[in-house]
Amino acid sequence: MAASTGATDISVSEPPAGSAAAASMDGPAIQYSMVLEHLIGDKRPVKELSPGVMGGLPVPFKSDEQKMIERSMESCAFKSLLACVGGFVLGGAFGVFTAGIDTNVGFDPKDPLRTPTAREVLKDMGQRGMSYAKNFAIVGAMFSCTECVIESHRGKSDWKNAVYSGCVTGGVIGFRAGLKAGVLGCGGFAAFSAAIEYYLR
Repeated sequence: MAASTGATDISVSEPPAGSAAAASMDGPAIQYSMVLEHLIGDKRPVKELSPGVMGGLPVPFKSDEQKMIERSMESCAFKSLLACVGGFVLGGAFGVFTAGIDTNVGFDPKDPLRTPTAREVLKDMGQRGMSYAKNFAIVGAMFSCTECVIESHRGKSDWKNAVYSGCVTGGVIGFRAGLKAGVLGCGGFAAFSAAIEYYLR
């Protein structure tokens, strides 16, 4: 305090230039919008989501043998073979099932009053199962091969491939009974294929 004119003068000292208070008063204020830009805006740094950064295992490079195996598994021949095997198994199971619920299995048409033996019933079930298996295998292989060829030719994978393939398969199978049966088989199989594709997709 200094007493110069009889009154009491109180002088307040200013904070040093390098203090924190001076920095907060004189420095530029951080805008809230700039913080949001760096957190959720366009300036936010993009994180690398590679397997190495995320802690996962890196994807190994495929060898020539693996690529060749993948190409062979995607070929029309392999798809047709797979459909043939699947149709054979499904047809055999369906034939045995229908034979199991058929009350006329094992009966001799010449002597319908005679009770069939278990061996005759099993033989009839096996024959029906084998017949269904062959038919399903042929239809499955034809449909899969035709669909693969059409898809390769068109360069598209959509519902039209199944419809075209169903028409060709049904037409070829029905054509053995005549032209009218071939046309009906084409239309029926195409409609069935379209319904299955609509349900699956």
